[in-house]
Amino acid sequence: MNSASLTAPLASLGRATLGLMAAAGRLAMFAGSAISHLFRPPFYIAEFWRACLNIGWLSLPVVGLTALFTGAALALQIYAGSARFSAEQVVPSITAIGMVRELGPVLGGLMVAARVTSSIAAEIGTMKVTEQIDALTTLSTDPMKYLTVPRMLAATLCVPVLVGIGDIIGIMGGWMLGTSRLGFNSTTYLKVTWDFLQFWDVGSGLVKGAAFGFIVAIMGCYYGMNSQRGAQGVGRATKSAVVAASVAILTVNYLLTEAFFSA
Repeated sequence: MNSASLTAPLASLGRATLGLMAAAGRLAMFAGSAISHLFRPPFYIAEFWRACLNIGWLSLPVVGLTALFTGAALALQIYAGSARFSAEQVVPSITAIGMVRELGPVLGGLMVAARVTSSIAAEIGTMKVTEQIDALTTLSTDPMKYLTVPRMLAATLCVPVLVGIGDIIGIMGGWMLGTSRLGFNSTTYLKVTWDFLQFWDVGSGLVKGAAFGFIVAIMGCYYGMNSQRGAQGVGRATKSAVVAASVAILTVNYLLTEAFFSA
């Protein structure tokens, strides 16, 4: 066996690592450019409100349904586990903290990523394929300011609102299950939930929501802007955007959890 065959796996690993680092660098430069354009005119207010409607209002049903059934399932699982130790009284408090700290932000972010990131990547990718982005440049309209900045700002502001609403709906899902099937008193359940939650429990989830919204928009815009020509290129960009956004959301969630609650 010659030396070339021995080093081939290492060379492949090195090329993959360098390619990953180069892609991360391009994405970071794209995000930095989008943030820098956020503070410079012109500002496309109509595009911003259109993005708020698409990202915020139209995502509310899927986020609300996800939170409702997640809260109910979480309460049921906690009750089943705590019953082994005769500690059923912890169900309201643990359900609430699980929703507002983790499940609300993460599941909300993933559902918005599935719906919005794919939509943004497909829309911008199609615009690139049909040369509409080139037409914007010809008309002296910066595609970064017209396409990326409004979506980035709208997602960063709207996803925390969705997360907050999802937290409330999720806690209500646990309350509905607890009072209808698990024998909890309604007033006691809500009082324990209110007394147990602290400001930073809710605030940390909203901060996560803002970070996830930024990721959702940046991934969709980046992969849409860099999609290849043709229908296959748009489809590949859409798939890559959703996968990258989902992985980034889970990674950033761990990092933020470590930063907020490691002590």
